[in-house]
Amino acid sequence: MLPRFYNPYLVAFSATIGGMLFGFDVSSVSAFVDNSQYRKFFNYPDSTEQGGITAAMAGGSFVGSLAAGSISDRIGRKYTVQLGALIWIIGSAVQCSVQNRAQLVFGRLISGVAIGLCSSQVPVYLSELAPKKIRGRLVGLFQWAVTWGILIMFYISYGCSFIDGPASFRTAWGLQMVPGALLFSTLFFFPESPRWLAAHDRWDEALEIIRHVQGTYGQADSDEVTIEIQELREAVRIDKECADVTYLDLFKKGSRLRTFVGASAQVWQQMTGMNVMMYYVVYTFAMAGYTGNTGLVSSSIQYVINMVMTVPALLFIDKWGRRPLLIYGAIVMCVWLFAVSGLMAQYGHWVPEVDGNTNIRWAVPSKPAAKAIIACNYLFVATFAMTWGPGVWIYVSEIFPMRQRAIGNGFSGAWNWIFNFALAFFVPPAFTNIQWKTYIIFAVFCVVMAIHVFFLFPETKAKTLEEVDILWEEHVAPWKSANVDATELATNRALASKREKKTIDVEHDEQRAADSVSTAETATEMQNLPAASV
Repeated sequence: MLPRFYNPYLVAFSATIGGMLFGFDVSSVSAFVDNSQYRKFFNYPDSTEQGGITAAMAGGSFVGSLAAGSISDRIGRKYTVQLGALIWIIGSAVQCSVQNRAQLVFGRLISGVAIGLCSSQVPVYLSELAPKKIRGRLVGLFQWAVTWGILIMFYISYGCSFIDGPASFRTAWGLQMVPGALLFSTLFFFPESPRWLAAHDRWDEALEIIRHVQGTYGQADSDEVTIEIQELREAVRIDKECADVTYLDLFKKGSRLRTFVGASAQVWQQMTGMNVMMYYVVYTFAMAGYTGNTGLVSSSIQYVINMVMTVPALLFIDKWGRRPLLIYGAIVMCVWLFAVSGLMAQYGHWVPEVDGNTNIRWAVPSKPAAKAIIACNYLFVATFAMTWGPGVWIYVSEIFPMRQRAIGNGFSGAWNWIFNFALAFFVPPAFTNIQWKTYIIFAVFCVVMAIHVFFLFPETKAKTLEEVDILWEEHVAPWKSANVDATELATNRALASKREKKTIDVEHDEQRAADSVSTAETATEMQNLPAASV
């Protein structure tokens, strides 16, 4: 029998390899999109064709996310992630043996299904397993793994670009199988989600896992663990009273708002423009005058920034909270995006092509302005890495009740991927046709999302998943939610429910007494009537 490890950090480091898969995909495209060997082999794809190749992964991820919820509820969180790892290996093999555009698109579709499964269920798995005081940090490791995947794969692809012929990108895409194999194999040594086990009446296993996990965190016998188990029992009891969850349940009264918040949070993460910048970063640097190997190396710096600047969020998100991170992050990103568009508009001009690439039709010849554009790009990436990068994956994994958590995360994640798909198609033609104005579009979205978060996103910091559920049920104003004691709310609600039940019982007793008196009076009247009348 395999040994079992319960340390939540070890579990997180294994499971978040699922995020690394997404990162590998991002830079496996960006490193080759302007590569001469890649462009020649695939017959010089234009902006629309390249958008289709890039978007294929997001299309597969959309399908994977929609399927993830029902699969996860049926076979478990851990096995769903392992299934994603196997599908990823198959997709990587198809890409490694690529012969034409159609096969590349097909391979990316398969890999996308894997990313959809992993990206929606790894945060669910970790959020259901983690102690509440470090839940944000552990789920945030998913985004950190994404940044590591982007960085590692970019340098692998950069090194492979010096290989002659198709072997350059085939080798890089074949190496993507390695993290998939690691993810699949290492998860055998870690436990299933205790909340999933409890929902399937496997209480002995669930309680053992909770005590082991909390024990490694130094709280195995604490009152907090006892309270958490009691809350879990109550949550399971309530869920058992409900029918099997479907996507329609996400839109019923009491669920619609949080479904809207979860889906919109994932949409907004895409509308920051971050993933687009990652896919087509070499286009941005080419417009600023950095082409060839110089452009690739310069581009790689922002991948390093992305990885390093995610660390402060992991360390402090459980102290800072989710709302401040998302609101201020959107505002600051807006500043950098407007700065890039302004610099490009002021110091750039239209050109028919850049370094032979007709998809890029804007150039900034001024070196100081070009350096300022690059600096703003780096600052934008740093801001995203500290805020919306980890923040959204953490937040969405926390807001749904247990019975809807898997399917709700899958549904919300699907919106992330469908917008990723749309933007992957939109951005190459946008860079070709509206150039610097592309950045203004994303800047405006950042303003809107900051306002949206302020008015509709309640704080989830330092609350159990069951306490977060109470915030939604009690309709606590989001801007007041950080200072609300959810446990007190639950106690007050229980007392109010008892008082209401007692009042109803008293009213029923009084009604029964009145009915008895009325019946007795009627019987007396009937007895006093003359015989003929009777």
